[in-house]
Amino acid sequence: MKKLHPASVAVRSLSRSLNTGFVFFLIGVVVSPGGNGMDLLSILGLVVVGILTGIVYEFAYYQRFRYELTADTFDVTSGVLSRRTRELPLGRIQNVDIRQNVVNRLLGIAAVHIETAGGGETEVSLRYVSEAEARRLRRQLRQGARTDVEAEDEDSLAETESTGESPAAAADDEALLFEITSRELAILSVFTIDPGASVLGGIALSFASGFDPATLIPTGRVEGLPGPATGVFALAWGLFLFVLAAWVISATLTFTRYYGFRLTRAGDELYYERGLLQRYSGTIPLEKVQALTISEAIPFRWFGYAALSVETAGYAPGQSGSRGTESAIPLADTDRVAALARAIEPFGPIDLESPPQRARERYMVRYLLVVAALVAGAYVAARYTPLERWYVAAILVAVVPVAAHLKWTNRGFRVGDRYFLSRTGVWRRTTKVVPHYRVQAVLHEATIFQRRRHLASVTADTASSASFFGRAATAHDVDADRGLEVQAAIEEQLQERLRIRKHQQPADRWGQDTREPTDDTSMVDDDEA
Repeated sequence: MKKLHPASVAVRSLSRSLNTGFVFFLIGVVVSPGGNGMDLLSILGLVVVGILTGIVYEFAYYQRFRYELTADTFDVTSGVLSRRTRELPLGRIQNVDIRQNVVNRLLGIAAVHIETAGGGETEVSLRYVSEAEARRLRRQLRQGARTDVEAEDEDSLAETESTGESPAAAADDEALLFEITSRELAILSVFTIDPGASVLGGIALSFASGFDPATLIPTGRVEGLPGPATGVFALAWGLFLFVLAAWVISATLTFTRYYGFRLTRAGDELYYERGLLQRYSGTIPLEKVQALTISEAIPFRWFGYAALSVETAGYAPGQSGSRGTESAIPLADTDRVAALARAIEPFGPIDLESPPQRARERYMVRYLLVVAALVAGAYVAARYTPLERWYVAAILVAVVPVAAHLKWTNRGFRVGDRYFLSRTGVWRRTTKVVPHYRVQAVLHEATIFQRRRHLASVTADTASSASFFGRAATAHDVDADRGLEVQAAIEEQLQERLRIRKHQQPADRWGQDTREPTDDTSMVDDDEA
């Protein structure tokens, strides 16, 4: 059985010793018998003991940690105070991620995180192994390696390290599918809003102002600005600084997250790499793909850009940050995104069936009710506050027909021979592609408001965790009778596709397509491809 990289002792000890040193510091502050309740020398001694304890623990962890790749399992033995032995069947391994921060890259080591189907968290973490070993493990674990293949890879690994060849050169031949350009990365960074950026922006402003917001208002420093640092100007200035700080932090986070993003293919695996400070590398197994999602958010759609996400089975929400969805392309030209999506699943042209026009009338009524509620709220507020011209909110009525029409035109669906497609969203329009054989259940639902207009929604549920959050492929507000036809068609195609796949010899998804020709396999024109 193999051991971790020797440098892992130093890297892990740094984090462990800081934690244990801080804990011993707190203990020293509480129990120290000094004259004023604190004996600095005793506390310093406890901190040193804590640091040494962390280092000793990590050295013992390194000595007792072993792993081995056998013919059909990945065995791990670990534990300092108590021993733990785990055997992971190769068939259940779902994903293998490789992560490196700046220190890891300088030392030439990487952390390997192994996830299994149905697991609620990362099953095994190897912190840390050499870069070449991490790549070897990723390939062999995902390919279901045998012992003799492992031996061959060990020989090639030793040869690679002795000749100084880069770890990437020792990997299997990988075809580059996508690499983000500087322009795409710049647009992605500028227009992406990171949810955590607002919190970080508030914290940054708090420290910059010394926790006194009035110091950020340039009153008296710039000629022509109002005198008092209060009122509407102060509020507007503080809001402007908050938005500016959040935007800068969001752009920085997005830039570092997707810097150097590249997507390659080796056999039936997609490999992605991304990150500036924290480098991530992982796999997207094509046989686990549940659905594809093409996202066209505003303002990216105005520039002709889109994103592609691949939803896979087996990830638990929040598991290692994967959430069951990986970005196959964070941002690229819409045609490039469509071409790669069709290379993964040959779903053909996207010609969708729109909902009936009475669905647009339903959206208009819904928006009118929202406007009426806003006007009523403004009227009530005007009776108890100095608010004047409460009726100005009624101007939103002019926007209702446009909003209803946009919602209606951006929704649609199609049931093909092999795929179910659905589209929805105005600000962030998403087109989902679901293979029939991946469907777990077909739901035909109609709310009380939909039933009044003889409408319904049909959802093709899959094993992807995205379905847990209501992001499954759904044909919204279709005719109720048409919805029953769609439900029956998907169920029929599901059974047909399962029968075909059962009797069909496995084919290379990226090689010759041995599946029977259908309308969906028309793919695209040569120019579009």
